[in-house]
Amino acid sequence: MFQRKRKSLSFWAGIVGVIYMLAFFVVIGRFVYIAQGREIDGHNLTSLGKKQWTEVDVIDEKRGTIYSKDGTVLAEDIPAYTLFAVLSPKADSYVKDKDKTARELAPILGMKESDIRARLNQNLYQVEFGQAGQKLTDAMKKKIDQLKLPGIGFIPESKRYYPEQSSAAYTIGFTQSNPATNQQKGAFGIEQSLNHYLSEKDGSVSFYRSLSGVPIPNQSRNLTQSKPGNDVYLTLNSRIQTVLDQAMDKAYKQYDPENMVGIVADPKTGQILAMSSKPDFNLNKRDIKQFNNAPVSSRYEPGSVMKTFTLAAAIDSGVYNGHATYPSGTYRFNGGAVHDWRRSGWGTITFNQGFELSSNVGFSILADKYLGADKLKNYLGRFGLTQPTGVDLPGEISSRVNWNSKIDQVEASFGQGSAFTAMQIVQATTAIANNGTMMRPYIVDKVVNPETKKVVFSHHPEVAGHPISKKTAIETRALMRQVVSDHNVVNGSKATGVAYDLPGYDVIGKTGTSQLYANGQLMTGRDNYIYSFLGMAPQKDPKLIVYVAVRQPHLKPSDLFDSQPVIDVVRPVMSSSLQYFNVEKKVAEEGRVRSVHSVVLNSFNRQPVDQAVQMLKGQNLEPVVLGEGLVRRQMPYPGEQMIAGSKVVLSGAGTQKMPDLSGWSLADCMKVAEVAGMRPIIHGNGFVISQKPDPGSIIQSGDRLILQMGSGADLEKQSEAGNENSGTTSGLSENP
Repeated sequence: MFQRKRKSLSFWAGIVGVIYMLAFFVVIGRFVYIAQGREIDGHNLTSLGKKQWTEVDVIDEKRGTIYSKDGTVLAEDIPAYTLFAVLSPKADSYVKDKDKTARELAPILGMKESDIRARLNQNLYQVEFGQAGQKLTDAMKKKIDQLKLPGIGFIPESKRYYPEQSSAAYTIGFTQSNPATNQQKGAFGIEQSLNHYLSEKDGSVSFYRSLSGVPIPNQSRNLTQSKPGNDVYLTLNSRIQTVLDQAMDKAYKQYDPENMVGIVADPKTGQILAMSSKPDFNLNKRDIKQFNNAPVSSRYEPGSVMKTFTLAAAIDSGVYNGHATYPSGTYRFNGGAVHDWRRSGWGTITFNQGFELSSNVGFSILADKYLGADKLKNYLGRFGLTQPTGVDLPGEISSRVNWNSKIDQVEASFGQGSAFTAMQIVQATTAIANNGTMMRPYIVDKVVNPETKKVVFSHHPEVAGHPISKKTAIETRALMRQVVSDHNVVNGSKATGVAYDLPGYDVIGKTGTSQLYANGQLMTGRDNYIYSFLGMAPQKDPKLIVYVAVRQPHLKPSDLFDSQPVIDVVRPVMSSSLQYFNVEKKVAEEGRVRSVHSVVLNSFNRQPVDQAVQMLKGQNLEPVVLGEGLVRRQMPYPGEQMIAGSKVVLSGAGTQKMPDLSGWSLADCMKVAEVAGMRPIIHGNGFVISQKPDPGSIIQSGDRLILQMGSGADLEKQSEAGNENSGTTSGLSENP
C-alpha cells in the first residue's frame, strides 16, 4: 500500500516537474523571441523601449529671409515661445498657487482667468495654453518671466514676422504653420511660389536618458544636420515702395474707392520697383479678405490709356498723320456709334490734338479707317496684351479681348470692351519707354544661400519682344509729352494730363477714364469710373514707368479734377523716384532749358524754427515759416533734392498766418497747402496773381486756399492795378 502511494506521488511529482520545465522553456523562449525584435500584440517591444528611453531635441532652423533689393527686411523668422505649466508635485518646480497663476497670466495671454484655471486643474503632468500660449513674442516672455511664477516655462521656437506690416502685402504673401512638423509653409504670394527655396530643414539630436530625464553617460548621440532656408531678394526698392504705399494709403482713406492699383517699373530691365493695391491687409495679422493680387490677377477695361498703344501701332504702320483733321463729337459706322467724352466735341481738330484731348472719335477713325481691325489686333499681340506676361508671381491671368463685332473692335482702340491686367499694360509700356524693345516684368532678383552666400538662382532682364521701331517709340513719347505739358486751350478744353506735370522733369503720359456697367446698364455720375494714368519720365530716356488706376472713388464737390485720387498718388511717387535716381531738374531760362545742381534737404523735425531758417539760408534755399517754436512739419520731405532758390515751408506751433503767394508757382503753393492742411482750389495756369485768404490772414487746417493763376503779363497788370487801387481786396470768389 505504502509502496503504491509512493509510486503515485513520484509519478505526479514527475508530471508537475515536466510542466514546470515546459513553462520555464516557454518563458525563456518568449524572452528570446522578444529579444530578437519580434512583435507582441502588434508592438515591437525593442522599438517601444527605445522610444521610452530616447530623448529627441529638435534643432529649430530658420526659414529664409525676404529682402528688398536695397536690403530692407520684408519677411523674417524671429524668436517665439510656447508657454507651458508643470502641474505634478513630483517635479522640482510646479504650479503651487493656481489662482494667482491664472490671475497674473490672464491679461498677458488675453485669456479668461477661468479658462486658465481650468487648464491648471487638470490631472496631468504638464499642460499648454492653446493658441493663446503659442508664438509668444520676446516681450511677452519677459513680462511672464518677471512674474516669477513657479512651474511656468517656455519652449523656444520661431515665428514669421513682417516688419513693414502691410507694405507690398500681396506681393510678399504669408506662411501657415504645419502642426505635424511645426514648420511654416508658404500660403500666398512669394512665400508660396518660392516655398521650395525658403523652406528650412530642422535638425535633431537623440540620446538615451534615465527616468528623471538625465542623459545616460558614455552614450553616443545621433545628430541630424539642420539646414536654413535660402534668402530671397526682390526687385522692390524700399524707398519707392514706401512712397507708393503712403500716397495710396492717403488717397484710399480720403476717397474710399472700390479698389486701387499702383505699379512702378524700370523700363530698361523690367524690374518691378514698387507695387501696391487697395484694399490690402496686415501680414502679421493675416486679416486678408480678398485672395487675389490685383495687379496680376484682376483685369479691367483700362480706358484711354490704351490710346497710347493704338497711336504707336498707327505710327509704326505708317498710317498716322498727326496734322490731318477730322470732325470730333460723334463717329457713326456700320454697327454702332462712338461719342467723345465731351459730346459736342471740339469741332474739326487734328489727330495730334485728339490724342491730347483724349478723343474717342479720333481713335475710332484711326482704328477703323486707317489701321483696320486685323492690324490693330496684331499689334495688341505684339505688345503682349493677348497673353500673360509671365511675371514671377503666382495667380497671373490673361486679358479678355472681345473681337466678335465691329463695335468691340473699334472700342478696343480706346480701351473699352476688352479687359487687361495692370501688369500687361506696364509690360507693353516698356516698349515705348525702351525705344521699341519690350521687357518682361519680374520681381524676384536673386536667391542666396545664407551660409555660403552663393547665388542659388538669379533673374536677368529678358526681352519679351520688339513690337515697334525706335523711331515710333520716340515719336509716341513726344506726343505723350504734349498730353502733360500742353496748356493751350482747344475750344474750351486743354490736354488731359497737365495736372501730372512736374516742372523740370519732362513727365510724359496718358490719362484714362473707363466707363463702368452694372446689370448691363452704363453707370452714371463722376464716381462711377476707373480713373488711371500711365506715365514715364524723363521723355528722352525714361528711368521709370508709373501706372496707377483707381476704381469708383468718392469724389468731393471741391475736387478740381475727377482724377484727383490718381494725381495724389502719381505726383509724389514720380517726384520722389526721379530724385532717388538723381535725375537732374531743368529750369527755363530765357527760352532755353538748363540743368541745375541741387542739395539734399535735411530733416528739421523738432528743431527750433529760427535755427532751421538759418540752415536753409546757408544752403541758398528760401524758408517760409508758418507758426513758431519747434518745427512740426516741413515740405518738401527730408531727402528730396532741392535746387538753389527753392522754397521750403516749415510749420511750427501757435497761430499760423497766410504768406503772400503773389508770383508763386503752383508747386510752391501746394507746399503751403500740404503743410497747413488747406484745401486748394485753382483757377487758370501759370503763377499766382491773386489769393484767398489774403496775406497775413490767420489760417487753420481745413480752410480753402483759392488761387487765381496767370502769366507774367497778368501778374504785372495785377500789380499795377493793386498800386492804383490800394486797399481793395482780391476779386476771387469763395465759391469756385
